[in-house]
Amino acid sequence: MSSRFSSRSDTQLITLGCRLNTYESEVIRDHINASDLSDAVVVNTCAVTNEAVRQARQTIRKAHRDSPDRPIIVTGCAAQIDPDMFANMPEVTRVVGNHEKLQASTWSKTLLDGDEKIKVNDIMSVTETASHLIDGMEGRARAYIQIQNGCDHRCTFCIIPYGRGNARSVPAGEVVAMVQRLVDTGHYEIVLTGVDLTSWGQDLPGQPPLGNLVQRILKLVPDLPQLRISSIDAIEIDDALFDAMADARVAPFMHLSLQHGDNLILKRMKRRHSREDAINLASRLRKQRPDIALGADLIAGFPTETEAAFEQSLDLVDACDIAFLHVFPFSARPGTPAARMPQLDRNMIKERAARLRNVGATALKRHFKQHLGRQTRALVERDQRARLADFTPVMLESGQAFASGEPIDIHVASHTDQALIGAPL
Repeated sequence: MSSRFSSRSDTQLITLGCRLNTYESEVIRDHINASDLSDAVVVNTCAVTNEAVRQARQTIRKAHRDSPDRPIIVTGCAAQIDPDMFANMPEVTRVVGNHEKLQASTWSKTLLDGDEKIKVNDIMSVTETASHLIDGMEGRARAYIQIQNGCDHRCTFCIIPYGRGNARSVPAGEVVAMVQRLVDTGHYEIVLTGVDLTSWGQDLPGQPPLGNLVQRILKLVPDLPQLRISSIDAIEIDDALFDAMADARVAPFMHLSLQHGDNLILKRMKRRHSREDAINLASRLRKQRPDIALGADLIAGFPTETEAAFEQSLDLVDACDIAFLHVFPFSARPGTPAARMPQLDRNMIKERAARLRNVGATALKRHFKQHLGRQTRALVERDQRARLADFTPVMLESGQAFASGEPIDIHVASHTDQALIGAPL
């Protein structure tokens, strides 16, 4: 969660959830700074799990306790999916939909006029994703660019399409213009982000694949130091993207949406890849880019998951050599098919999630050891923290202050359980 005030307004903006929300909060910030709306609190929510929704409600209540006289405007995926729930909270003044939150016309004093609490339209009726040019990410070492929104797939556990709508892409020319603008304002690293990133281009003329966009950015913005690709669907990496991964300016990191290691569970999740697909993909990526590090999402305790099926997920971490593992205890989201399947005991889900996290912790330490003794480059984030190009976290062993977003050369001397220890050179 991040909480910052708009630079030219006393409105507080609180962001929960994913990188896409982080980007969209910057768009909201720009709109608020150009408007007459002031002295409000905006909470940009997440809905990926029941826990995320609980945290959103908790954040709203805390914001009201801290500033009882300020209006609270709630937006984001949780607000889009269940606007009535938030409207019924006495602390909430307005509920704004995911499409409406990106419109400049939304953010004015008139938002607070009248008695209508809910300003949320049908997200499935939205057919375009507009580009929003921003000059940077306030307080961020890297800049995110939204190139795609929504998802056409319906994984049985996922509620997000109902918060984001169907897949839609930002045209390539507009993406390139945004990248150039952010490079011109001094950003070292640009991150391409979206809900279903590898579906980019499928709704555009000619249906260009994501790899074409990446290659176009690299060619047309030659002064871009580093391009990073955020979480992608393992089944949809096209040949052009594989080719682009060989370019040294593309960060040697990929976060894969794997979700499970057992083929039967993957079918019940309505995923479009198999266990074998995941292992083959990891191998192919390493052949193309030997220095690559892989991250992955895995769900523990999906309905009907047996012990044998769960062990397939445990084994998948080593089979794919996953360095950065994100573990999600299964959370039944009302309205999804998985919520109607036979559920596992909550204590069993927690126990399996803990075991999976332990395997992830061992894999991370193995990854850290590969960096010991190396001289390499890191991007400073904040407070003596930095990351390598492969997204490995680094604690800087120096009293020297570095600017956020500054690339520095370091020597990796040791590591803790959470990060490398690096000495600036």
